[in-house]
Amino acid sequence: MVHRCQPPGKGRYAVTEEDPTPRLAVLGAGVMGVSISTLALGQGVPVVLIETDPAKRADARARIERELRTAQLMGVRSDTPPAQLVTGARAADCEGADVVIEAITEEAGLKVAALTEAGEAAGPGTALVTNTSSIPVDELAAKLPHPERLLGVHFMNPSYLIRTVEVIRGSRTSRQAVETVQRLLDALGRRGVFVGDGPGFVTSRVLHRMINDAARVVEEGRATAEDVDTLMQDCLGHRTGPLRTADLIGIDNLVDSLWVLHERTGDEGCRPCDLLLQKVRDGEHGRKNGRGFYTYTGVVS
Repeated sequence: MVHRCQPPGKGRYAVTEEDPTPRLAVLGAGVMGVSISTLALGQGVPVVLIETDPAKRADARARIERELRTAQLMGVRSDTPPAQLVTGARAADCEGADVVIEAITEEAGLKVAALTEAGEAAGPGTALVTNTSSIPVDELAAKLPHPERLLGVHFMNPSYLIRTVEVIRGSRTSRQAVETVQRLLDALGRRGVFVGDGPGFVTSRVLHRMINDAARVVEEGRATAEDVDTLMQDCLGHRTGPLRTADLIGIDNLVDSLWVLHERTGDEGCRPCDLLLQKVRDGEHGRKNGRGFYTYTGVVS
């Protein structure tokens, strides 16, 4: 079911010369789907958010509203009313989008299926974007009907606070897709840094292995999580500390990403350590459910 304030073509995806705002669809109402949607809505870009899980879909609007309020309180968005949000359950609801951003679980087969279905629904001129943190763009593109339409844009969480994004152009990505996505990034007020394709690209290849090592230090009893983060913040200038960052990413998402890196690089440093695996088994996923390396209050699971 799609919730609309206006009929199709009358505001949902009505782009004119006077209003060249890109039309955006986001696949997945998890942590990153909500974060990207919050950024777009706050910057005046309307969003169609697609989520197949009824519970997540029902809760998405309230979660985005909370994030928008947080962004306003932090001074990173004005009090201008946000753009229109439409929620839907089917890829067909992506019809007419200029850009589709996939932000679902870190599993290649699921991503390919979602991008294929959304690409068919959206139309031939649509750029397809994967927000994967670790899977090579070319690996996904090779399984799509139109690989030239795909590129990677790795948004960091929370997207409304972090103004730089990692952009990965695959070997078959077209100029048109790049230009379309650049237009979206301009509308979002984000700077894209283009990097080469490969497992983990730059940010995840460096950061996720470092977080894994930080967790190993805690596992070995040589320091507390607070000690590790304090040293990394105060001595090395890491803004939040690696273990607070793990909580922000979601420890379950981090473990999925580490497995992707381990499988595709053979780097034993990317094999998730026992402490991370135990936290996932115990349901300690980080900020999103209130427990990770730290405890958070006021979090709705």
